Amino acid sequence: MYKVGNYVLGSWQDGQGDGKILRDASTGEAICTATCDGIDLEKVLEYGREKGTTALSKMTFHERGRMLKQLALYLFENKDHYYPISYQTGATKADSWVDIEGGIGNLFANASLRRKFPDQPYFMDGETAPLSKGGTFIGHHIMVPKRGVAIHINAFNFPIWGMLEKCAVNWLAGVAAVVKPATITSFLTEAMVRDIIKSGILPEGSLQLLCGSARDLLDYVDSQDVVTFTGSAETGRYLKSNKNMINNSVPFNMEADSLNCIVLGSDVTPEMEEYQIFLKEVRREMTTKCGQKCTAIRRIFVPADILEKVQNDLSRELSKTVYGDPRAEGVRMGALAGKEQQKEVKDKVLALAEVSNVVYGDLDTFDPVGGDRAGGAFMSPILLRNDFPFKNMATHEIEAFGPVSTIMPYDSLKDAIKLSQLGKGSLVSSIVTADDTIAREYVLGAASHHGRILILNRTSAKESTGHGSPMPLLVHGGPGRAGGGEEMGGVRGVKHYMQRCAIQGSPTTITEVSQVYQPGSQYKDPGKHLFRKSFNELVIGETVITHKRTITEADIVNFANVSWDHFYAHTDETSLDGTIFEKRVAHGYFILSAAAGLFVDPGKGPVLLNYGLEECRFMKPVYAGMTIGVRLTVKEKIAQEKRDDEDFAKGIVKFYVDVYDETDETVAIATILTMVRIDEIDPDSNNADTKGR
Repeated sequence: MYKVGNYVLGSWQDGQGDGKILRDASTGEAICTATCDGIDLEKVLEYGREKGTTALSKMTFHERGRMLKQLALYLFENKDHYYPISYQTGATKADSWVDIEGGIGNLFANASLRRKFPDQPYFMDGETAPLSKGGTFIGHHIMVPKRGVAIHINAFNFPIWGMLEKCAVNWLAGVAAVVKPATITSFLTEAMVRDIIKSGILPEGSLQLLCGSARDLLDYVDSQDVVTFTGSAETGRYLKSNKNMINNSVPFNMEADSLNCIVLGSDVTPEMEEYQIFLKEVRREMTTKCGQKCTAIRRIFVPADILEKVQNDLSRELSKTVYGDPRAEGVRMGALAGKEQQKEVKDKVLALAEVSNVVYGDLDTFDPVGGDRAGGAFMSPILLRNDFPFKNMATHEIEAFGPVSTIMPYDSLKDAIKLSQLGKGSLVSSIVTADDTIAREYVLGAASHHGRILILNRTSAKESTGHGSPMPLLVHGGPGRAGGGEEMGGVRGVKHYMQRCAIQGSPTTITEVSQVYQPGSQYKDPGKHLFRKSFNELVIGETVITHKRTITEADIVNFANVSWDHFYAHTDETSLDGTIFEKRVAHGYFILSAAAGLFVDPGKGPVLLNYGLEECRFMKPVYAGMTIGVRLTVKEKIAQEKRDDEDFAKGIVKFYVDVYDETDETVAIATILTMVRIDEIDPDSNNADTKGR
């Protein structure tokens, strides 16, 4: 029997003492021991800050994103190694797929998210705030990586996904992680961490692992650290109340187990496709991971007039569930994580049964396939029925963290919404309905009490990821009982590990600090046309001021004929009474096209193509006889990666286009994106610019 290792301070270390014995969930056989006793936890946090975060924070978002992609590819190649270990936790192959490949998928998703950020270690958040009448004093918000570590205290049910879905975000933000998995399944987390460290892909100190009781870990956190916790609300509140956490105002994100619910819409009848979708969704959510999911369905609300039928049909669905040792042929639901969990779930079912009737399943009579009935932590699915959900409140207060759910009746959608709210905050709720007006009413009524709402019908069901599947680009968390936190959420999640700082100064100064052009900045002379410069040569703030063009009646008429845009304001002067226009006005898109004719250098050069358009605004009408000019400024540069060895180096350059008239007033502004070639210089040269290659 081996001892699970701890990766801290740059090496693998065994904790002191015998540690806790960890057992196979299906057989009860001892697998290993785990402890982190004797490890200096204060030094672990210091090492993460000084070694890991220092290295990560110097990398750009694009470099960090490519690092995540490389790690995801590496782990995906090794994924088969983790499945046999996962089976020892009681997880089936399907359960393990969610944990293992779902976790790796989070790395891929966050790697792709790098494109939402600049090729810098920081990013500018939101829009410029004008702070003075003359425009010489402005404000903005910059977001930089926190200089602490992300401390992840994870639950036992997803030993891999729980680690990777959090670490992917803090690594992308530029912050190192200290992972403390639940001890009971930490041997699976350790197996993957050994491969991560072996790969050498992450900078040293980016990931440390503690397997065992964390004891006084939170006594050493400081204001730059971020603590996340997944587990019971009771434990979360205990951790959050740590004196050091309070004194240092340490951010704490809690994702707690909650009484998630599903509603069968009153429009759905047993003959409808949505009815079968509902039954399958409930069965899947009750039995996946043996019900050990923070997002599992605990409360089932159905119209009162079909309660009996739903109960019978759902019981029939649950009877199809083959449960037992995940390694046995045909098993679709595995074991609970251990005997302690088995006892806890049984106790909670008994408490629920005081106000409800068990209508399917039995706590004592069950027959698992394979494994050891006495040594394993098996349990059959349990369905309870509460006929008076507004009176018998225990159903909305007690959670059995296993394959257990309670079915309840409702009379109106208003009642269903109120019942959903009695859980006092959950991670997710679902509604199955074919009526979009019902869906709208439910969402608007229930969203305040849930972190996510899934709307299921025949159109979405086939591709839906399901009630219990948080997605990397959407927030995962919920109010009240669910912890009041958020995880993942795309760009939103990255911000949790960064510090937002308001910066104030002149437009020119803020441009230099941010490396994003701010309108009103002093222009820089490029020396030659911007379209004659490669990506490497372009400098933020360089500006070309074009020659001018007078707009004519013929221009407006011709553009209407070419574009087929015959909107009355462009073509019929007799219809302008009561409008803001004095006479026939030029098309906004013609003005933009005319501007392009002024600022584009026609010759072949480093500019490869027009990539897109952002933030286009038409500020002032342009009439025939008015004269326009353009100020074209380098706003931002974003290097791109090569797709393969045959590809050439290139990047996206954002140009700020300011179109003005003869009075020097802006008539249109836009940001255009162009793809520009990067000069590939000999890497041995002292002047080599390899960024973005």
